Amino acid sequence: MLHNIQPDDHGPLGSRMASAVSTCVHCGFCLAACPTYQELGQEADSPRGRIILMKEVLEGTLATDTALKHIDPCLGCLACEPACPSGVAYRDLISPFRSITESQRHRTLSEKFWRKLVQLTLPYPGRFRLAAFAGRFVKPVARWLPKTLRVMLELLPSTMPQKQSWPEISPAIGPRRARVALLTGCSQSVLDPDINTATIDVLTRNGVEVVVPQSQACCGALSWHVGNISQAQAFASQNLSAFPKDVDAILTNAAGCGSALDEYDLILKGTKDEQRAINFREKVCDISEFLEELGDLQPIHDSGRKLRVAYHDACHLANAQGVRSQPRNLLRRIPGIELCEIADGHLCCGSAGTYNIDQPEVANSLGEQKVSHVLATNPQVVVSGNIGCLIQLRTHLAKKNSPVGVYHTMQVLRDAYHES
Repeated sequence: MLHNIQPDDHGPLGSRMASAVSTCVHCGFCLAACPTYQELGQEADSPRGRIILMKEVLEGTLATDTALKHIDPCLGCLACEPACPSGVAYRDLISPFRSITESQRHRTLSEKFWRKLVQLTLPYPGRFRLAAFAGRFVKPVARWLPKTLRVMLELLPSTMPQKQSWPEISPAIGPRRARVALLTGCSQSVLDPDINTATIDVLTRNGVEVVVPQSQACCGALSWHVGNISQAQAFASQNLSAFPKDVDAILTNAAGCGSALDEYDLILKGTKDEQRAINFREKVCDISEFLEELGDLQPIHDSGRKLRVAYHDACHLANAQGVRSQPRNLLRRIPGIELCEIADGHLCCGSAGTYNIDQPEVANSLGEQKVSHVLATNPQVVVSGNIGCLIQLRTHLAKKNSPVGVYHTMQVLRDAYHES
């Protein structure tokens, strides 16, 4: 696409944004892959339409607020990237664009308050846990509260899991085959800490020493995706210092976190930490990808249990990191597992970080569609690799009074080891 964008006018990220715009050839292959285009049906709410709008804002020919009413509903799911024959790096455009236009927005006091509340709470496990516990007592009167708060309360589990912590070093069982560092995550550590416990269990029994850096911070995904680049950069720089260099891999078990770590070179572009970020991201790896590459895993003996499993592809695992077959292959190692594919599996579940708070109508519609497709496979459990997806699936399955369990891939694998 031809453009008149002056990259230097838009800071360190200008060249990456301009390059993404240049690569688009208007073919429209992205439209069928885009959940919000399927939902809203307008060209301006498709990746192609949004690229044109962002181009015009960057050129200075379109008012920012005019474009943002169509940019805001973008999930950032990146389903457009694997669908694009030209290889448009949409991720190089959407989050940088949000970061440079945030200061130009005209937000209401209410919008500013809720955004600030979310950014001061969710990335900090201690604060988030306190807020979540307080939220349980407010739930009974939720219908009288502001809409944004009602949506936030709806996403909280009916019972909060016990707080868990993990030692800085969990030694390998048997001969050590690898040494890794694990990002434990903010929301995950509060809403489902057992995912981390299961991850460490699976790794150590397969000869992997696990380091949990005690000074690690939020991955920065939430800040980055809502345009708060200064907060995202602060978290990224803290993690560059917190994670040891003498490890074979830096592992994530939440798709959104892994995608954010993989974009540290973009988040920190033009800063003193840019080269460190490039070196750091070379070691970032999803847990299922790491285990698949490690190979020669401990066998899982047949317990006689049969389990019908629907697997949901988290967008930031499948689209952002290209991890699709690995979690399925791990699940197929379990005797008695019957793996089911979900119809329209490429479509987002509607979680997308804080999207279900910012855009609840679209998020609810996508969540309902996803759960309907899940239930159509008649599973006993649904499995995914991202905490946001798990919460969204649990919320919408609960609305249907469904008994289907919702688990992370590592929890299912850990349980299979224990039962064998």
